[in-house]
Amino acid sequence: MAASSHIEHSSPAELRCSPAASSIVDLRNLLAGRFPQSASPSRSCLKTGIATLDKATDGGLAKNSITELSSPQISAGSAGLLHALLHAAHRDRYFLALIDGHDSYDPATAGNSRLHNLLWVRCHNVLQAVKATDLVLRDGNFPLVILDLVLNPSGELRKIPQTSWYRLQRLVELIPTACLVLTRRSIVSSAQWKLTLDNAWTLPDLENSDIVSRLNIAVRRVHGAQQMAGGV
Repeated sequence: MAASSHIEHSSPAELRCSPAASSIVDLRNLLAGRFPQSASPSRSCLKTGIATLDKATDGGLAKNSITELSSPQISAGSAGLLHALLHAAHRDRYFLALIDGHDSYDPATAGNSRLHNLLWVRCHNVLQAVKATDLVLRDGNFPLVILDLVLNPSGELRKIPQTSWYRLQRLVELIPTACLVLTRRSIVSSAQWKLTLDNAWTLPDLENSDIVSRLNIAVRRVHGAQQMAGGV
């Protein structure tokens, strides 16, 4: 509205194209001088300490944006990654909000001390989960918000309006929060980063205490640009 007010009160000579400024370039320069844009803020991220994830995301999960991490395989490692992120929150003394879309998280596997850094929101369907994520982002006090939809049926996921993802993106843009959405297939149209867990663990693999360090994470999209990056 401020820009409109300035236009209404500017003299005609300031906005009218003169013979010396008749080209589109000259007009753009004129408008740029009248209404300068603030510089874009430098990228801020939440360093997780998980080497494969931080490397794939160029230093950590991006704040003020949504990152989608898909795991097409049944045993791709998303549960192990979730526990590693909770460990990181406990280690670095910040709070993590987990929106559990299918009420499937088992807190007993995390250890009592780590649970002090966790807000666990138990949901029974995706619509509840999206609404809960909306509320948590509006609170603005969690450095990391995770929406886990890996186990939700595809029929439920198709019920999420695309406008819901853009609404969540607008909310997270206003706060210093990294929002991570875990899915089976890519569905988040507004995600700034799209990653894939390219793993297929067997039972012996899952018994390996160092399995998180072996996660193979591929970058599929950043800022809407397709990338051909391989796993890291």
